[in-house]
Amino acid sequence: MAGQPAPLHVVVIGAGIIGAATAVELLADGYRVSVVEPAEPGGEQAASYGNGCWLSPASIVPMSVPGLWRKVPGFLADPLGPLAIRVTYLPRLLPWLIRYVRAGASLAKVQAIARALRPLLADAPLRHRRLAAATGVGELIEQKGLLYVFPSRADFEAEALAWRLRRENGIRWIEIGEDELRQREPDLDRRYTFGVLVEEGGHCTDPGGYVAALVRHAEALGARVHRTHALGFAIEGRRLAAVRTGSRDIVCDRAVIAAGAFSKPLALAAGDRVSLETERGYHAMILGAETGPRTPLMPSDRRTSNTLARGGLRIAGQVELAGLAAQPNWKRAEILRDFALRTYPKLPRPLPPERVRFWMGHRPATPDSLPCIGPASGSPDIVHAFGHGHVGLAAGATTARLVADIIGGKPPAFDLAPYAPRRFG
Repeated sequence: MAGQPAPLHVVVIGAGIIGAATAVELLADGYRVSVVEPAEPGGEQAASYGNGCWLSPASIVPMSVPGLWRKVPGFLADPLGPLAIRVTYLPRLLPWLIRYVRAGASLAKVQAIARALRPLLADAPLRHRRLAAATGVGELIEQKGLLYVFPSRADFEAEALAWRLRRENGIRWIEIGEDELRQREPDLDRRYTFGVLVEEGGHCTDPGGYVAALVRHAEALGARVHRTHALGFAIEGRRLAAVRTGSRDIVCDRAVIAAGAFSKPLALAAGDRVSLETERGYHAMILGAETGPRTPLMPSDRRTSNTLARGGLRIAGQVELAGLAAQPNWKRAEILRDFALRTYPKLPRPLPPERVRFWMGHRPATPDSLPCIGPASGSPDIVHAFGHGHVGLAAGATTARLVADIIGGKPPAFDLAPYAPRRFG
């Protein structure tokens, strides 16, 4: 209508799950939206493409816990362990690593982190079901629960801290004995005799396809996608004037940094020195798998997510701290493939190489396992939304809503102080 002000123009930097969902939320709120993404949304280069598929409200246990410092020499010595540190990267990693160990130095610290993660994840399957349905891909989100399996009940009890944190934050589960586990998961190796089912958990059968669909939906609603790199910002008197890219400046009123593991230099350009690293994750995909878990599950002896995804059986996990530039160590993905063969004895042997695909990507990791969500120090017109580590997919829908509310000046649904980008000093 005549006389009405034009809607604010928001540039979302990054088209992973955080950026894609944020673009959709902003469009729903009436903003004009541009997305800056140099590669194909949902493509194999993205962490969103290769994650473990889980939408887990129970993933509130931080990576760093009391006593972790004793294990650091082992992380350096074993390049193929579940968590490994490349020795050549240690000098650059050391400041982050010190913060990482300190973040989990006491029970009180890990309890505070778990409390902060809970609201980001609490209703993840429901939020994603709604978002996917509105996008026209509701079939990609399923809620069958998530199953944790152990060789024995004693192995479950050995993880008392993790399950205590979950119980303290309202997460409930059903304990499953050996006979019921056999009925539920007949293809699972018989070395597992005890299980824990978290019924509120869900999963996405095609994370890359989901993200691509969200971006297409945003475009259909009027968003414009710029295939270029964001380089920084033009800020005048603390007000944002434009996002600087490899092709041209994009004049705008607000911006969101959602570039995942590549967000650190953009955050610095916006006035915040954040502590961000890449936890390089791997997956092995067994195409057209004839067998696998009926319910997505995680074996305690490898801590990998095992999910029958669209196209095959995905075994995802591993943490490698080696930076953004190092070449992949595909032996780590081979370990996942071999573990799948041990976990599901009905898989064919030998497994033809053409039936296996390996992937490596970059999780954006902060030392305290909490994302950065909130206005930038250099300009309140720039909002941080990155650093979700292992829970980016699950927390994506909630984070998107929080960011849209921040830009709209609405009160957040819960306290955002734990995610403040300034917390690193």
